[in-house]
Amino acid sequence: MAKPKVAFYWCASCGGCEEAVVDLNEDILKVVEAVDIVFWPVALDFKKKDVEAMGDGEIAVSFINGAIRTEEQEEMVKLLRKKSGLVVAFGSCSHLGGIPGLANFWNRETIFSRVYKTVPSIANPNGIVPQQKTNIPEGELTLPEFFDTVKTLDQTIDVDYYLPGCAPPPDLIMNAVTAILKGELPEKGAVLAPDKSLCDTCPRGEKKPDKLSIKEIKRPYEIIPDPEKCFLEEGIICLGPVTRGGCGERCINANMPCRGCFGPTKEVVDQGAKGLSAIASILGIEDEEKMTEEATKKLIDQIVDPAGLFYMYSLASSLLKRKRMA
Repeated sequence: MAKPKVAFYWCASCGGCEEAVVDLNEDILKVVEAVDIVFWPVALDFKKKDVEAMGDGEIAVSFINGAIRTEEQEEMVKLLRKKSGLVVAFGSCSHLGGIPGLANFWNRETIFSRVYKTVPSIANPNGIVPQQKTNIPEGELTLPEFFDTVKTLDQTIDVDYYLPGCAPPPDLIMNAVTAILKGELPEKGAVLAPDKSLCDTCPRGEKKPDKLSIKEIKRPYEIIPDPEKCFLEEGIICLGPVTRGGCGERCINANMPCRGCFGPTKEVVDQGAKGLSAIASILGIEDEEKMTEEATKKLIDQIVDPAGLFYMYSLASSLLKRKRMA
């Protein structure tokens, strides 16, 4: 009996999701034994033409990580969608837009200007920036279009399931693969992770005060957080209350606050807005009568880069999606 065919593809991301597959360790042998990997260009010698030669729906499932930043990525994910029975948005960048999605605070022109003209380390006296088409004596060279806006995978193609995380933890990857092989998947569109907030499983939650109050906001590098205390109790913004659990509390266990890579639970429409609302609700509440407009502004001003903080992983998938450029 032929084994199910599986594909992996990498779009705009850091490569950590590819490492997560390798981090399955000996379990990767179980995956290789159970499936036939027919496309994984970052690890094996496959070409686009190999996918084009397959029949529509011939690939059982494609795991696609990374946001959609370029024309080439858009073309490849549309091809994989056509050739796949199931598509899984693999990791934060394909699920939410991820860190690449923060580029939506700018556009192609401003990004190219910064990267190729004004960064201190650049040596580009003629101010040359990438061109889609360049004529040389040997012919015409082409580059994929660099889009103004970073998009999530489901803003580009139809997605069946989401495997969250930066990167997805090995146990969730194996659970997803096992569910696919056994045909035990939930309804289409489900996120293959628990639907409770990270605070429900946070090891610091048991000692969290019933009533939190933030009188001063600190960044993690400014203090050594007490590993027994809730980050919010110490004035460090943590997005655990508005972030889906299932990550294994990797950041928390490293004494770092949650930054939201697992995305929101299904009840939350906009993770960044929900996080902002949650933090605003506990700013200085014990001294409410002393919270003048000036005192409130002073406290809020302690939040460095609030847009980048609250939408660190989710800008592209949010209600905002991007900054409007003049």
